[in-house]
Amino acid sequence: MRGRKKTFLKRATRRRRIIALVLMGALFPVGTSGVAAPPGAVAKLPHSDTDEAIAASLAEMIRDARTVVSNNESLINNPAIGDKHLTGRKVLDDAIALHRKNTGIDPEAIDANSRQGRLLHAMMDAIVEVMDDNQMTINEKGTGFKGFIPAVFGRLVAEAFNTLAKHEAVMKITAPPDRVRNIKARPDAWETKVIEDKLLSPGWPKGQPFSADVSINGRPAYHIAVPEYYEQSCLACRGMPKGELEITGYPKEGRRAGDLGGVISITLLR
Repeated sequence: MRGRKKTFLKRATRRRRIIALVLMGALFPVGTSGVAAPPGAVAKLPHSDTDEAIAASLAEMIRDARTVVSNNESLINNPAIGDKHLTGRKVLDDAIALHRKNTGIDPEAIDANSRQGRLLHAMMDAIVEVMDDNQMTINEKGTGFKGFIPAVFGRLVAEAFNTLAKHEAVMKITAPPDRVRNIKARPDAWETKVIEDKLLSPGWPKGQPFSADVSINGRPAYHIAVPEYYEQSCLACRGMPKGELEITGYPKEGRRAGDLGGVISITLLR
């Protein structure tokens, strides 16, 4: 019984630490948006190689990069301008600046040979790769809406990250099945169960992630699902009137601000 009690207390402490890590982060409204941190809030993410710290820093970095793309949407879609000078390096520099502001940590200062450093650098390289690969689309003069929205950018970055992470980690930006618009983003069995049983549950604390130790093809892993919520800016595509076609050609879904809009799913293989 004493051993069980120690294990329970250890797990409870770990859950509280995970919740603190993610809730302290600024969940910016981009694509499937998040809950913004209070004005002036700074998320002090731990600088370590723990699963919780790595997952929190990866989630924060992709949110920061999506925010940069979101802030530049009017520039991207300006048909009068050719070269937007929105290169991979430019977006990464702005994302790093946001990461420093929101967490108090410089991701470039983390030891690149550490597990956290390797995966953060893989994420940063993925951001640069996606932006540079899409320069022709972004800089196409005479075309307004380019379709290069934060949700698309985030999915492409996650896919590039998965290749660069070399089987150390897997990231997917998913959502409840009825809110997924791209087949590649559909939740798997674990994600679906977590979304339905936890994140969509009326009693689930808003913003609280869910994590568990799992097995992937016989290999132990840490899996975390970080919820993100629609904000007012998302409702132009996801809100009312339900059924009306929005700019990307999909019917609006009648969602409301505060509804669960997406999930950042991160698996860290051990």
